Amino acid sequence: MEYLIQYGMFLAKAATIVVAIVLVIGAIAAAGSRQRRASKRGEIVIERLNDHLEDLHDAVREEVIDPATLKLDNKARSKREKEEAKAETKRAKAEAKDKAKEKAKEKAKPKDESTQGANAAIPENKSSNEVHLDDAPSRRKRVYVLDFDGDVAAEEVSSLREEITTVLSIAEPCDEIILKLESPGGMVHAYGLAASQLQRIKDAKIPLTICVDKVAASGGYMMACLADKLVAAPFAIIGSIGVVVQLPNFHKILKKNEVDYEVISAGEYKRTLSTFGEITDKGRAKVQEDVENIHEIFKQWVKSHRPIVDVSRVATGETWVGMQAKERYLVDELNTSDDVLVRACKDADVFEVNYKFKQTLQDKLGAAVEAGVARAANKLLAADRSKDFQ
Repeated sequence: MEYLIQYGMFLAKAATIVVAIVLVIGAIAAAGSRQRRASKRGEIVIERLNDHLEDLHDAVREEVIDPATLKLDNKARSKREKEEAKAETKRAKAEAKDKAKEKAKEKAKPKDESTQGANAAIPENKSSNEVHLDDAPSRRKRVYVLDFDGDVAAEEVSSLREEITTVLSIAEPCDEIILKLESPGGMVHAYGLAASQLQRIKDAKIPLTICVDKVAASGGYMMACLADKLVAAPFAIIGSIGVVVQLPNFHKILKKNEVDYEVISAGEYKRTLSTFGEITDKGRAKVQEDVENIHEIFKQWVKSHRPIVDVSRVATGETWVGMQAKERYLVDELNTSDDVLVRACKDADVFEVNYKFKQTLQDKLGAAVEAGVARAANKLLAADRSKDFQ
């Protein structure tokens, strides 16, 4: 019996060592991956969501509809698709022909007349960079779907900027961009950059719809309020319009153990709060001032992009579920991203756009370890919570 106990303890120790080694390897791999992402190039992956929904629909039809009716439906559908393809080809040829005629006319004009003609071509009350509905092409609308799952450092902005650049190279004002956004917020400068990427869409006059299924808080809401239409699930967490600075301070412990911590700096406020240095009332007051200034900027940002919101009422750092957020005009519609995309597929060609970085073996190992740890943590949390219902 004693032998079995010793053997069990040996196995426990060995397992602990193995898990510790795997965690260290995973942390190193993940850190290396983050450092390399800035310089490493990836590739754009595009999927037509209409095809995905049609495949799901067809799978159900084949199971629930009788063969005779299914045959007739498929025949009618094939005929309709041929007619639509023929009409699209005809439209494309007509558009190409019109463009060729315009190009030929421009070549035939003298330079001075060509310049006058270009100015005269701008209708009254229209500026050269203004977009009007009657200028829109006759083709079917296109919707581009992007995905942003933000962490504290908003690392997904590396992919988002590439996706937006890709879409803006082809999208027109008659199209639309839908962003599926999930983020609890994080660093001010990181989410400021992420919001600036969305501003590029606004500047290009492309309609932007943002869908929040779970959470858009703090920096996440900073991004979300840029939407022309903001959609949130009924129980999504919305808001947290506030700013926080926090860090542990070990100065008293160092002082108690007679450990000196020296900081040499130039500039009165180069160091205010630090982990090991003494925090003075003056330094604390300066950080408080900075936090309040950033909060004021945040409030002005929300007010400028969602003027319907009573900022003084919602800029308290609180969060609300989607239903409450709609009552406060923080969102425009209660719905899930699934319904928004299904609705879009009825009237438009919907394309999901993802920029994926190339993964090395080290990246894959780090991701696998990270996913394994997350699954283990979730299982432990679920097991602990299940005790409350026993």
